[in-house]
Amino acid sequence: MAPSARFTEDFAYEVLSVVGEIPEGTVATYGQIARLIGRNKNSRLVARVLSHASDYGEFPCHRVVNHAGRLVPGWPEQAFLLRQEGVELKDAMHVDLRKYQWEC
Repeated sequence: MAPSARFTEDFAYEVLSVVGEIPEGTVATYGQIARLIGRNKNSRLVARVLSHASDYGEFPCHRVVNHAGRLVPGWPEQAFLLRQEGVELKDAMHVDLRKYQWEC
């Protein structure tokens, strides 16, 4: 996918509706969200939607991590918000997906 790939409003709302369903104290990956909306190869586009999520309202985007459980670089609030929900980090930048990944 080209770096300038854009998403449609419909795609954004599909992604954000799934993000809104992630239970407190769990995390999902970008790829997991892409699979749940039937767009297996669009995990990067999911990430792009989440970077603009505040344009659409309030969503628990802090519950979304990459395929290795890595938090978003440059967003220290994400670790704080996850810890507030009882998610322990393996190290400063990673969640243990075996323990905290949302099983939907």
